[in-house]
Amino acid sequence: MTKSTPCRPFPTARDDEAVARRMKDTAQTRSPSYRLAFSDQDFLLQDDLRPVRLQLELLKPELAFQEEKIESTIVVFGSARTPAPEDGAGDPKKIAIYEEARRFASMMSERKSHDGQRDVIVTGGGPGIMEAANRGAHEAGGRTVGLNIVLPHEQAPNPYATPELSFQFHYFAIRKMHFLMRARALVCFPGGFGTMDELFETLTLIQTGKVAPIPVLLFKEKWWRRIVNFEAMAEEGVIAHSDLKIFQFVETAEEACAAIENFYGEN
Repeated sequence: MTKSTPCRPFPTARDDEAVARRMKDTAQTRSPSYRLAFSDQDFLLQDDLRPVRLQLELLKPELAFQEEKIESTIVVFGSARTPAPEDGAGDPKKIAIYEEARRFASMMSERKSHDGQRDVIVTGGGPGIMEAANRGAHEAGGRTVGLNIVLPHEQAPNPYATPELSFQFHYFAIRKMHFLMRARALVCFPGGFGTMDELFETLTLIQTGKVAPIPVLLFKEKWWRRIVNFEAMAEEGVIAHSDLKIFQFVETAEEACAAIENFYGEN
């Protein structure tokens, strides 16, 4: 039985755009009002079109994930300022953290269950810990995702994200949605404002039941306890003591992988 060809009674948007480009040059066809709305950049970039741009930014990566058959992801957050070993003059402690992120992503990508569709490593696509995780996955032969964002200072995607899974965002909110839409675990290394923003939004969504619980793993307990006094928040009554169970501390790549496996009963 042959597969039937879908019925397409209307021309595609691409077809009509091609026709529009061949229009006779007149005062009317040169007018901005005559441009097709979907190919009119001046129109699409107006403030009033923000809801449409939000939808487009949500939809474009989603369609790409579907096309690439990405079923689940492991999200890695951490500082963009953590140097790679080859950078030379970096803090040895920070370099060690870089290498641990690299090892974790490599181990996750080498697991027998990893097929390039499940537990794909996702980062913000930039330097530092993001680069380390993309790099580890890439070196292990895995596909890996980079969700970059336009910033006032120039930031190119790191060279280890899979090209067809490397995206650029304008809206932080939509980017953070894509971090979590397929996440089976969140692994958070030491970081700054951006890392804290991403971590605390995830904790809030789990706390409030907006997303199902997933492993939230904080690398380097000593660092986190120095920076954030979670217990004091519970003692002050601004969070429940049970909220402290939403996350756990880990020290090594092996411990993080085991925590994910234990959470899902995969041992």
